[in-house]
Amino acid sequence: MSPDLNYLINIAKRAGEILMDGYLKQHEIRHKGRIDLVTEMDSRSEDYLLGEIRRDFKGHTIITEESGHLEGEQDHCWFIDPLDGTANYAHGVPLFSVTIAYAYRNRVTLAVTVDPTRSHCFSAERGQGAYLNGQPIHVSATRELVDAMLVTGFPTDLKNPAENNLDNFSRLLKHVQSIRRLGSAAIDIAYVAAGWLDGYWEIGIHPWDIAAGTLLAEEAGGLVTNLQGEEDYFKPPYSLIVANSSLHAKIRAMLHVTNVC
Repeated sequence: MSPDLNYLINIAKRAGEILMDGYLKQHEIRHKGRIDLVTEMDSRSEDYLLGEIRRDFKGHTIITEESGHLEGEQDHCWFIDPLDGTANYAHGVPLFSVTIAYAYRNRVTLAVTVDPTRSHCFSAERGQGAYLNGQPIHVSATRELVDAMLVTGFPTDLKNPAENNLDNFSRLLKHVQSIRRLGSAAIDIAYVAAGWLDGYWEIGIHPWDIAAGTLLAEEAGGLVTNLQGEEDYFKPPYSLIVANSSLHAKIRAMLHVTNVC
């Protein structure tokens, strides 16, 4: 049995409410420590999501940031990040999300990213378009790098120059309008899908970071590949470029594939 999009929307929104409960109470429980709080809220959000999915879709495979790979039926696979943007959450920055994707036979068919601080619900079903709170969204029409506002991310550990993305960042920065670093890959890609940002790239990412976003972007008219230009991006070494087709080619031409970790 497969879920429908409303199921993903409902559980993602509820997980977002769980995160907001902890987020709004941070100052009240500061004595517990911010890292402890984040660990607790990560776990609460994930426990809720796993409980719902395991109850309603027994035997499905679930891949999640916190618990890893929970083996089940290979035809049915869920990708879950119960709190994407942990550092933002810990510091009180209102940029974090719950992101969920469902894949049937290795192809993502349903995707939801919820930003609970703004009541934003980005959703997509394969072949049905991408939406923000029920309204259609589309990637931007920006064609030239000089006009483009891009977004990217960096790994926590920047010690390895081959993996830290700084070289690509400095190279692109000279050719674009600006580059943002929001701290949540799921929100990064959702904003590109909505046309608010023009393009995204990142290296060293994980499937749960991008599974929902890739479908959102594709259904919003975007082109999604890894840095090598391959559309089979769910394989290591993980990297991603998201933009409209014209801008995508220009972003990719500026990136060093050898920097992929």
